[in-house]
Amino acid sequence: MSSVDRATGRQEGERLGTQPLPPARPARLGALRSRKTAEIILLLTPALALYVLFVLLPVGQSAYYSLFKWNGLEPLTNFVGLDNYRRAFKDTVFLSSLGHNGFIVVASLVIQLPIGLGLAILLNRRLKGQSLLRMVVFAPYVLAEVVAGVAWLLILQPDGLVDWFFTQLGLGDYVQLWVGDTDVVLYTMFAIITWKYIGFAVILFLAGLQGIPKELTEAAKIDGATGWQLTRSITVPLLGPTIRIWVFLSVIGSIQLFDLIWVMTGGGPANSSSTAVTYLYIRGFQRSSFGYGSALAVVLFVISFVFALLYQRYVMRRDVEGSVTRRVG
Repeated sequence: MSSVDRATGRQEGERLGTQPLPPARPARLGALRSRKTAEIILLLTPALALYVLFVLLPVGQSAYYSLFKWNGLEPLTNFVGLDNYRRAFKDTVFLSSLGHNGFIVVASLVIQLPIGLGLAILLNRRLKGQSLLRMVVFAPYVLAEVVAGVAWLLILQPDGLVDWFFTQLGLGDYVQLWVGDTDVVLYTMFAIITWKYIGFAVILFLAGLQGIPKELTEAAKIDGATGWQLTRSITVPLLGPTIRIWVFLSVIGSIQLFDLIWVMTGGGPANSSSTAVTYLYIRGFQRSSFGYGSALAVVLFVISFVFALLYQRYVMRRDVEGSVTRRVG
């Protein structure tokens, strides 16, 4: 249609008291948006269903069961209200188990963080056999907890490899019952936990180091900065978001620690290496006190949930402040 015909049609419409037809683009945009919404719902529904089925529903069931005195077999008829929670906060073994978790959390931040950061900075340099060294550091992390626990039990047994090594170094007086002494077992377990999980911290920090522009370090070297000054003023500040993510994952993992402790000590001897989850398992499953065990699980969930909320609100918030999000299309 030519411009003359369009003008004639417009004049004819005005003469008849009608308006020209609106463009069809808004209708097409509406259909496109509806299609995108349907696609999003279709893609999110399976993941949301799994999340509800395997996360929200078990949490709700645990909260419900915690209100009963229940052995897992009989009907839920013996309602006790909040008695299980009152019992939990008076249970000295459970409180000491939480204390063990707290020790592992603090020790992880104080010991594992500098070790992991130092190894990552070292392995980020050009070294002979760099790939092999990275594999050696990361290998324990991919090893199954059961395999690692059994292997360390054999290494730490009396007259085992560790005892022989101490004897050869002339340190035979320091040989201990590494997993049988109530005063030593928790430190032994933390050393094994560090060996097991330090590789994850190293790989995470190495990934963060790759994102630091080399121009900054080169410019600082030209200005005469030492290696310590480079690490303190450039590497660590720019690695801050990665460190904060690792701290979050390390704390949550330390609170929920179970399998390695369970395989090696079962929480013993005399509950000296028990964690909140191992004690929960003993009371809930081995002693068939599912109501009380559910209350312990809810307490542990609340601790983890509150920490996650506060940490993301006051610590990780700085990593997303100022970020710009926009919708494309």
